[in-house]
Amino acid sequence: MRVLMLTWEFPPLIAGGLGMACYGMVKSLLSLGVEIDLILPTKQAAYFPLRKVEDADLLPVRFSDPDIQERYLIETKTITKIQERLKYLGISETPETYINNHDLKDYKSLIQYGTDKFQPIRDLFITQFTETEYITAQEDLMFANIRDYLLGQEDIFRKVQEYTIRATQLAQKLEYDLIHSHDWLTYPAAMFIKKITGKPLVVHMHATEFDRAGGAGDERIHKIEFSGMSYADRVIAVSKYTAQMVMTRYRIDSGKMRIVHNAHITNDKKRNEPDKKLFKGPTILFLGRITIQKGPDYFLDVAKRVLDKHPRARFIMAGTGDMAKRLLHKSAFYRLKNGFLFTGFLNREEVENILSNTDIYMLPSVSEPFGIAPLEAMAYGIAAVISKQSGVSEVIKNAYKIDFWDIDQMSDTICYLIENPDVRDDLGYKGMMEVEQIRWDTAAEHIKTVYNETIR
Repeated sequence: MRVLMLTWEFPPLIAGGLGMACYGMVKSLLSLGVEIDLILPTKQAAYFPLRKVEDADLLPVRFSDPDIQERYLIETKTITKIQERLKYLGISETPETYINNHDLKDYKSLIQYGTDKFQPIRDLFITQFTETEYITAQEDLMFANIRDYLLGQEDIFRKVQEYTIRATQLAQKLEYDLIHSHDWLTYPAAMFIKKITGKPLVVHMHATEFDRAGGAGDERIHKIEFSGMSYADRVIAVSKYTAQMVMTRYRIDSGKMRIVHNAHITNDKKRNEPDKKLFKGPTILFLGRITIQKGPDYFLDVAKRVLDKHPRARFIMAGTGDMAKRLLHKSAFYRLKNGFLFTGFLNREEVENILSNTDIYMLPSVSEPFGIAPLEAMAYGIAAVISKQSGVSEVIKNAYKIDFWDIDQMSDTICYLIENPDVRDDLGYKGMMEVEQIRWDTAAEHIKTVYNETIR
């Protein structure tokens, strides 16, 4: 079986948990004999043919143009670091905008594919018509949503336009059995590829716009998410929490919903011994995007209360996001000084280093479809305090689960763990043993089952 996989992130291109989820998933699928053609947001018309488990780390490249392929092999022959090779493709930690007028013209042409009924569709839905006409009208409405809501001029929408062009062009030159698309950024490309090739489509919902925005969010993204899930043959949700969100907010047919929990990538990293840690006092970590979804303001309020009782503690906020500046000012207003530290964006090596120096991990997310970071932290033997409003709370037992808004209980729990290091260490050890059993191999077997039933 060969799968065309569309994703916005994959190591070393990582902006959040999606990249690591795709990495663990792909490695395990490859071990099950599933071949994958991976398409990332590259400037060049290239894809990654993954056939062996080690290919997930090596990322072999294929170009649609043979001349460019030959030049690439020559010019990168002496390059050993994968990051340097990927620069050749225009891949960076945040993909650059490379659209030009010719591409934009191609995109405007692409979105007209099979959409000659756009104008009368809304009128059609208030009239009587046959079941066949209804199904056709529904499909046209989905593509109308893509037309209407993906022509925004914001940087992210322009990047999605570019990705849609590249992926659709590449997909028509490849052989595969099924399309697997991750999150709204790749849904438009997946929809066009399915329409053009007739291949079955599985979409993976890692987070909805309701989760990311902490409320109503951007209507355009909602429409794209709705269209992608409606047009798909199967929808994979990363938790029961997410599946319920999808069915109630988007009215997606429960018959094509499948729940596959995310998992943990096993490693041998351990926390540093007390005498080798960065700080003498206990360290409490927030690791993730500093956005409303992740609840960073609750983390800061908890820090204020805990530091009043335990001034030697250190709270670290690792990540970037649109709330970072406001929280920096709020931290200064609270006079937390060096008790509350901001690291900015951390690469993979830096993430592992900070985890090895952490005593307590805190996830105060307002709405978390899953949450891989707690599993990563627990794998280091770190005691975890997580939001009840998270998918990961469905699969772990050895962690404190608290409502994100309950600052009093979160503060009391952190203080209790600081004051009782034996309890903290015991919880961390039990959590470490637990996450060792939450493996991508099991999740990949479930995903392969979804593939098989979709192809039949």
